[in-house]
Amino acid sequence: MNRYQEKFYLHVKNTPYYSLNDADQEFIKTQSLHYRFSFQEVRELVTMSIDLEMWQEQPLRSVWQDFSHKKKVMQRAREYYESIKNRPHSYENFDMSAHAEQKLNIVTVEKEHLGLGMCPVASPKTRCCNLLTLDAVESCGFDCSYCSIQSFYNQNTIAFDMNFAKKLEALELDANRTYHIGTGQASDSLMWGNREGVLEALFAFARKHPNVILEFKTKSSNIAYLLEYEVPPNILCTWSLNTPTVITNEEHRSASLHKRIESARAVADKGVKVGFHFHPIVVYENYLHEYEAVYKELLNTFSPDEVALVSFGTLTFIKPVMKQLRERNFKSKILQMPFEDANGKYSYPLALKREMFRHAYESFVPWHNKVFFYLCMEEHTLWSETLGYAYATNVDFERDMLRRYSEKLGMEYLFN
Repeated sequence: MNRYQEKFYLHVKNTPYYSLNDADQEFIKTQSLHYRFSFQEVRELVTMSIDLEMWQEQPLRSVWQDFSHKKKVMQRAREYYESIKNRPHSYENFDMSAHAEQKLNIVTVEKEHLGLGMCPVASPKTRCCNLLTLDAVESCGFDCSYCSIQSFYNQNTIAFDMNFAKKLEALELDANRTYHIGTGQASDSLMWGNREGVLEALFAFARKHPNVILEFKTKSSNIAYLLEYEVPPNILCTWSLNTPTVITNEEHRSASLHKRIESARAVADKGVKVGFHFHPIVVYENYLHEYEAVYKELLNTFSPDEVALVSFGTLTFIKPVMKQLRERNFKSKILQMPFEDANGKYSYPLALKREMFRHAYESFVPWHNKVFFYLCMEEHTLWSETLGYAYATNVDFERDMLRRYSEKLGMEYLFN
């Protein structure tokens, strides 16, 4: 092995090079040795090849052009890759048959502390509702390709705290303050039902603390426990919704759109207030038309007095999540999008966000001023440009949300 080959293997050591198919590996190796690419250039070629394979697009080797200078070669490769990445993609011929199912390991562990804290993605640079999150379960059994949970926990292990109920019972809260606590951040709130007594403990917690708005956020249709038992009036059940196209191709193992809406309807029929999160809205060919169909279905299925909230958000990535996606060796279009810096993260350009959020909000005109609408973790400026109103601070946002939720749930609003 000569020194250039040794350099090449050092270059690819900490990249997902070995996740590529044999043809792409050999191609990158051959071209790297020929042009004596730098570490940065080799890493870039690996990333582009991983993405193109993940997206089921034509690989670099099929469009490669040889030039006398490596700068020209890399320029052409980047131009091809960017042209694919920046155009609205299509799922029309996308083949999900090769998607590997994750094998889940479900464990019960003894944890030292109750997992209660601020929303882990909260940021002063975006408008945030100051949600408190409660980790009833750690990690999710669904396999949504865009999910950030995989960067916080072992994505194949679902962990239940054996002393969760006891810790929750011992939690002391200020009785003169309204709290908004969500259980759907570290895992799905309902997919596990009452396994390990989780829902039973949460119901008891809600009854003990009538000043807490407890939100169950889900993509499941597992509502048996909610239908069988009396649900405390301060529990709010919300469904994360998407188009059938996105659910089929990117939200693996989750309930279908029909099942989610059917479940929300059954829970609302029992008198429980519901809500809907369109997060993430994903840009692809004909996406506005498909989302509009979902918005219309909600308008036709629910009355505004049954619905506490509708939120909008979109794809936002941190580097560790993007790295893990590329290392998983699976098929997804989710990274096939134009990236712009979004306060240290990566998301759609603001022009696309204005289009998707304005369209979403305007689709719900009959519910305006009757349901609370908000943007989740987005630029301050987007609020007035898409919803027609904005909050000066996160505290103002939090207060208005708590007030509106309290009114909808028939609770006294307390804020100090």
